[in-house]
Amino acid sequence: MTSSYLQSLGFIPTTKNSPASFAHAWRYQYNHLAADGARLFIEHPLGIDACQLSELEAPLAAQDVFASVGLNDRPALAAAMKAFYAAHGGMGPSLPAVADSVFRPFRRQQ
Repeated sequence: MTSSYLQSLGFIPTTKNSPASFAHAWRYQYNHLAADGARLFIEHPLGIDACQLSELEAPLAAQDVFASVGLNDRPALAAAMKAFYAAHGGMGPSLPAVADSVFRPFRRQQ
């Protein structure tokens, strides 16, 4: 799975995903909440051939990860997402759009 593939599915980067060292991870949030308000996150630790799905942006404990799928196992990713939304009452509303910060030059007050 690539960044462009995850974004085509509706995942939104939660961090600046740049070609980083192996100490970093790519983190994404799905653009729809679950019906009960739960959020779906996917994390790809660079250097590891798997993605982890969780309700937490950066899961630290094994019990916080509800699915781990191989990087090229797209059917397993689809099944894990379907199971997540089924467990949380279905798909809820989409996340509100976040506006990027717009550069506004300083203007001196007179």
